Amino acid sequence: MASCLKKVVLLLLLSSLATQQHLCAADPTDGFTSVQFTDENRMLQKPYDKAPEDRYSKVDGVEKFWIYTNDKPFKEGSPTRPRTEIRITGHDYTSGVWQFEGNFFVPQGTSGAIIMQVFGAANEATTLQLRVINGDLKYYGNNVVAANIYSRWVRLNVIHNVGAGKVTIFIDGDQKLVVNDHGRATFYFKYGVYGALSGSSNYMESRWKGIKLFKK
Repeated sequence: MASCLKKVVLLLLLSSLATQQHLCAADPTDGFTSVQFTDENRMLQKPYDKAPEDRYSKVDGVEKFWIYTNDKPFKEGSPTRPRTEIRITGHDYTSGVWQFEGNFFVPQGTSGAIIMQVFGAANEATTLQLRVINGDLKYYGNNVVAANIYSRWVRLNVIHNVGAGKVTIFIDGDQKLVVNDHGRATFYFKYGVYGALSGSSNYMESRWKGIKLFKK
């Protein structure tokens, strides 16, 4: 009986320790300094023939972005795919360690949609694209960063260490992927919804809240 009680006590202690370790786990933003981010830092890009309210809304702090696959590009004559995105301005960077944080929600059915980007690279357009493909969040069209993300709020943190040439992606506080960036450039963050070159659903939507920027 005494031996059994000792085992129970030991299990309870181990469970308590595991809980404390979980509660004290490092947050992706630890060690970073918050960067001021206001509506003045939001530049909306949307189909050039649509009014902002036809493809974007902001209610109670939640930004909603939507497009159709046959929408026009963001400016007349552009060969790019349709988008409704926020291009973050005033915080372009060429060095240092920068972090984007936001909470996103993608409804069932949206696919072939790019919802977050680190724009800028040495020999291509972007350093990072996060795409929703059939309910999974992917690095470009390759590595699965998070599975089954439809119709739930997901916390995203992206850290770009320019000096080290690394991009680290966290989902709900857990590190999921570390990749090389694509060379030195002037970089900035974008979020919203942008149709991929292929495989896009007719209607694409993402919602965002709690957007923050950090650096160190």
